[in-house]
Amino acid sequence: MGEIRLEPSWLKVLEPEFQKPYMQGLKTFLKDEKAGGQKICPDSDAIFRAFFLTPFDQVKVVLLGQDPYHGPGQAQGVSFSVPDSIPIPPSLGNIFKELKSDLNIPISKKGDLSAWASQGVLLLNATLTVRLHQPGSHQGKGWEIFTNKAIEELSTLRKDLVFLLWGNFAQSKMGLIDPTKHLIYCSAHPSPFSAHRGFLGSKPFSKTNAYLVSKGIKPIHWDLNS
Repeated sequence: MGEIRLEPSWLKVLEPEFQKPYMQGLKTFLKDEKAGGQKICPDSDAIFRAFFLTPFDQVKVVLLGQDPYHGPGQAQGVSFSVPDSIPIPPSLGNIFKELKSDLNIPISKKGDLSAWASQGVLLLNATLTVRLHQPGSHQGKGWEIFTNKAIEELSTLRKDLVFLLWGNFAQSKMGLIDPTKHLIYCSAHPSPFSAHRGFLGSKPFSKTNAYLVSKGIKPIHWDLNS
């Protein structure tokens, strides 16, 4: 993992975490993984990319994923997002289908969601690294403690955020969020295994923007084509 660097506004609220035993253990684990010849996704300079793209004081929406993508070249440190040169993964394809249904936005042929992140959509995976081709391989090593703390700090120190919790895993984080201060919007996960059980047709994008506008906050421009 090398030297930890975090965007300054996030560092202000999360810096104490880097001194705790779990984070020291996580650093040792990642170092040992690399020493053992394991390929880690994403590249080390992209592990905290979501935080850099969406500073703490600019977050409007939190979209929680579970693991980084584990295929070659897919993970870029931002949940659900892939580089434009990579084919659209199935879950992201369903996100784009729902975007078309909800807001009549043409389906993007490119999967980089950085444009959302730069507008205040924190695209956060609960686990920030994974072994190549081995989904779930870095779960339970400490990342979840760190990302739970990030969610708790957003809930405590910010107000009027939208938390999009897609699927059972994301919804397990509801206890970290104060529902009297924020909008928590739950649905099925966009995975092909569950999208037809409540994700497709859930209209998360229009409902997110309606809430933001109701609070006097500039809505998200979801169209990646323009």
